Amino acid sequence: MDSITNDFGDVLLWSFWFFIWIAAFIVWFRCLFDLFGDHTLSGWGKAGWAALLIFVPWVGALIYLIARSRSMNERQLAEASEPQAASTSSSAADQITSAKALLDSGAITQSEFESVKAKALA
Repeated sequence: MDSITNDFGDVLLWSFWFFIWIAAFIVWFRCLFDLFGDHTLSGWGKAGWAALLIFVPWVGALIYLIARSRSMNERQLAEASEPQAASTSSSAADQITSAKALLDSGAITQSEFESVKAKALA
């Protein structure tokens, strides 16, 4: 009886191809998500890239990665830094608020409050 996986080598080969297909799909979807997340590209530009990615998916993804990898990286870094900037500003606001409460209670002086405020905003 002939089976698809006769020996360990066949299992390794199928595993390899399965990995290649999953990696290719991940790259393809990453290109699509980046394409529609790019606010600088015009509608016609997005339509052209989308057509290329849909009708010739693997070649289109390769061309997209070669042509737009730098801007993909910049957008990804900008998205990653947004939460850090928001957490920094909220922690600065928290520091100023707590310092203001200390100032109002008389625990610190006006000059100490100004010092804390300057450090939080820096």
